[in-house]
Amino acid sequence: MDTFSSFKLLPSLKDTLKEEGLSSPTEIQSKALPLLLGDQSLVGVSETGSGKTLAFALPILHKLKTLENEGHPVKKNSLPRALVLVPTRDLGEQVAKVFKPFTHTTRLRVRTVLGGTAFDVARRNVSGVFEVLVATPGRLVQLMDRKLVDLSEVQFLVFDEADQMLDKSFLAEAQKIADACAPQRQMALFSATVPPTTEQLIEQLFSNAEVIRTSGSHHVVATLTTKNVAVIDGKRFPLLEKILAQPTEGGTIIFTNTREQCDTLAELLKKKNIDALIYRGEMDKNQRRKNLKSFRDKQNDILISTDLASRGLDVKHITRVINYHLPKEMQNYIHRVGRTARAGRPGLVINLVTERDGGLMSMLGHIKPAKSL
Repeated sequence: MDTFSSFKLLPSLKDTLKEEGLSSPTEIQSKALPLLLGDQSLVGVSETGSGKTLAFALPILHKLKTLENEGHPVKKNSLPRALVLVPTRDLGEQVAKVFKPFTHTTRLRVRTVLGGTAFDVARRNVSGVFEVLVATPGRLVQLMDRKLVDLSEVQFLVFDEADQMLDKSFLAEAQKIADACAPQRQMALFSATVPPTTEQLIEQLFSNAEVIRTSGSHHVVATLTTKNVAVIDGKRFPLLEKILAQPTEGGTIIFTNTREQCDTLAELLKKKNIDALIYRGEMDKNQRRKNLKSFRDKQNDILISTDLASRGLDVKHITRVINYHLPKEMQNYIHRVGRTARAGRPGLVINLVTERDGGLMSMLGHIKPAKSL
């Protein structure tokens, strides 16, 4: 379908889409919306930045508001009707942000219980009456074990960015959560790639689901421009200086492979009076969140990160990704470059390439841009 107005969505949702300047669905949205609105469970594999969140948020809000309009509102505390599972706190906050504009007109309530926040905050968030819960699996299981949340009325269960849920305990948690939901629940799983853990989850819980893949899944998007720069004698930093000296509109993410490389690069840039923020694991969580907020709010144009920032992070003004150190795995590369050229916008990736990157570069030669939508 060419426009959102073609879908059987509530008028309030269509009005908000119009207000948000959203008229034409992306490929994943065009394929997923009719199925989800039609009560079909699905597995959706689609490239990063393709609009997966809206593909499930709209059907959830449509169905829950329709139930309310038909005289079946949620009346009890801690009894959500839709559950969205996310791998990290940052992604949970992003998902909640996508829901937010649509809750103003539908008057539906979205709550979050996310790892990395105080348990008391999570307890308060599920204490009242609400319809949609966005949660990380571990924190949700803690609440379930303490009987602080009841999932028996959950009719819509979503696993978002499932390829990032790689923790060993995740499959058992996923089964426990699914078993606690309503027996006739509708389910959806969205992922940019399908690593072994995600394959196991699909086999375990999605045997009757419709599987959809976009033309760009496992590929880079057509609006991405790639430049490869050869590193001679290991001298990366002078090349980076020249790249950063070139003006660009928008933000830049520089990727390294380790936390130590991240810190070392930040120090080198600091000595050259180039202000950059760090975003990596094993750093103070409050500082990491503060750095991301400064980058998101355009107070600083450069973010140095490990692969922590490569999966699911959605910052609209990122126009350039620099692989200061290239990853070894193709999936990590696909996720990294997916931070730019999102939702049809142009983007640039610059790879600093050494002789040791030959294997990855050979694989990159076989990657074709996704077809333009």
